[in-house]
Amino acid sequence: MAQHALEEFEGIVIYRKNYREKDMLVKMITDQFGKKMFFLRGANRPKFRMRAAILPFTIGTYVGNLSDEGLSFINTAKEYRQFQTIGSDIFLNAYATYILNLIDVAFPDSVPIPQWYAFAKQALNLIDDGFDAEIIMDIAQIQLLPAFGVGPHWQDCVICHRTKGSFDYSEKYGGILCDQHWQLDPYRLHVDQRTMYYLRLFSVVDLMKLHSIDVKKETKQRLKRVIDVLYRDTVGIHLKSKHFIDEMNGWEDRFKAPDQN
Repeated sequence: MAQHALEEFEGIVIYRKNYREKDMLVKMITDQFGKKMFFLRGANRPKFRMRAAILPFTIGTYVGNLSDEGLSFINTAKEYRQFQTIGSDIFLNAYATYILNLIDVAFPDSVPIPQWYAFAKQALNLIDDGFDAEIIMDIAQIQLLPAFGVGPHWQDCVICHRTKGSFDYSEKYGGILCDQHWQLDPYRLHVDQRTMYYLRLFSVVDLMKLHSIDVKKETKQRLKRVIDVLYRDTVGIHLKSKHFIDEMNGWEDRFKAPDQN
């Protein structure tokens, strides 16, 4: 088992769980070393000195011994902060949790994924600053598809490579078909053109350059339908955090106040 010397790294807490009576396991995505599971002895004690530094949705600079296999260890936290808005809002918490969970299951531990660390950091920053969390989640889901071995071809028609006109998504062909080739797949998803525009946009958009985006509720629902189909039929994962979001999205209608007439 390869053990690194004492390392300083930046990390984001994905989740934590109790281990034995007084200890804790903390999963992080790090800037240099990929995802790591850390063992923290005594972390369940009331006066544990790093208690605030290992809360969910905390980002910080840590020092510890990192192992290529098995558990790693944190010695100290130098600087850290929590994404306060996310931590105090159940809805934002749910979206952020799912994004981190997706990254966690998409890549093996201890494999450096600096681009996805940067993505996760920016995603949480945007959500914490008030950006539409559902849109950030959709972007994450679309851009993570290749990590699951699914690489939808969004750039142009998979048959003739047209880049302009009307398009639809074909699971059969693993990408978009222009209207001249729709007859090749009678089971295409029948995606409307506004939704298709956002699907294609989300596949290439850079979160670092994203300043504003306004998507109508109806389009969000259509985006969800397509993305859910892709994850159900081609990825095949069913995360508890996504199930919670699906349930949560029904709360608004369920508890909507009756019309005042």
